[in-house]
Amino acid sequence: MGRVHYAITLALMLVAMWLALSGRTDHFLLLALGAVSVFLVIVLVERMRTLDEETAPFHRLLFAITYWGWLGGQIFKANIEVARAVLRADLDVTPRLFRVRASQQTDLGRAVFANSITLTPGTVTIDVDGDDLIIHALLDSMSDPAGFHEMDERARRAFEGR
Repeated sequence: MGRVHYAITLALMLVAMWLALSGRTDHFLLLALGAVSVFLVIVLVERMRTLDEETAPFHRLLFAITYWGWLGGQIFKANIEVARAVLRADLDVTPRLFRVRASQQTDLGRAVFANSITLTPGTVTIDVDGDDLIIHALLDSMSDPAGFHEMDERARRAFEGR
């Protein structure tokens, strides 16, 4: 896909977002300012030479939606596990630091994977060291690096397509 394709898809998504957030189509000045804003963003992104599949990954939107749905289920399960541990009488909290290797090759893929870990209750990505993520886990059961393999694979497939 060429840069023109990325510019068009980014512009369309920005227009859709602007319309969804403003909700106004009845005022010419607001529409004109919205169009100018979208145009300026496209020009700036192009001048910064960052207009590529990571800037406008909308061709992977269906895969991303599927991934976010799966992640929502994982967040729900982790919420229950953390709530059980915290509400137990013996307060079974055993914090740990450990490393997980990220298989993503792009910054977008690694950022999604690291943020997915942070969004999951009981775990926080505290540093990215090359391909390794340093993670803090609240519970011993959450500190197994192998437990993040499925999330790593799903994030890689959703945002990198390989």
